[in-house]
Amino acid sequence: MTHAVNVFLPMRAGSERIPNKNTKSFSGIDGGLCLIKLKQLLKCKLINKIIVSTDDIKVMDICNGFVSDRIKVIRRPSTLASSETSTDELIKYVPEIMPNGHILWTHVTSPFIDANVYDRIIQTYFKNIGAHDSLMTVTKLKKFFWSNLGPINYDPSVEKWPRTQTIKPLWEVNSGAFLAKKNIYETHMDRIGSNPYMFELNQEISFDIDWPIDFLVAEAIFQARCLEKTQDPLMI
Repeated sequence: MTHAVNVFLPMRAGSERIPNKNTKSFSGIDGGLCLIKLKQLLKCKLINKIIVSTDDIKVMDICNGFVSDRIKVIRRPSTLASSETSTDELIKYVPEIMPNGHILWTHVTSPFIDANVYDRIIQTYFKNIGAHDSLMTVTKLKKFFWSNLGPINYDPSVEKWPRTQTIKPLWEVNSGAFLAKKNIYETHMDRIGSNPYMFELNQEISFDIDWPIDFLVAEAIFQARCLEKTQDPLMI
């Protein structure tokens, strides 16, 4: 491997909105989102190590069930494992536990970002590393957005209700993946640099599970995709 890309995969216990979100059965799969994501990442040709940051015993058990030296579990300090822990605090912690090289931060709650997508993300990142210092996945939104001051992405003085196809797009940071060198974390105190490449994912691929209804919708999509591909769901 020319470049060392290591995954930071956070999975704390104590999800309040969806209890046991990371490990509860998902579409009939024991080990749930945790197991699915680890299988996806292990299939990635361009990933070196997968560093799982967790305080969840069940997550640790699932990780230990893999016979792979690519997975390393690091117990997260209790001070960084509460619902009050901010993302900024976690970002400061990441370089303390990650090897040198490039860090791919991703989440188990994006079950449709599979090995092929991760490999494309990594390839795109290195292809554009001269013009950009990092990468984040985004979703294009072409809808009517307003603030308290009025329209944000269209001018009603030109056209009161333009066709959505012609509206200037906005980009939602979908948190599917962030990719940057370790020193970006140390110098910028962030998981992206000053000029990130925006890697577009469609709404299905970037679907993020945050609320109970999201979990149910994701299960339905997952099952439908399995039926379409007539394959083992763990191969998705």
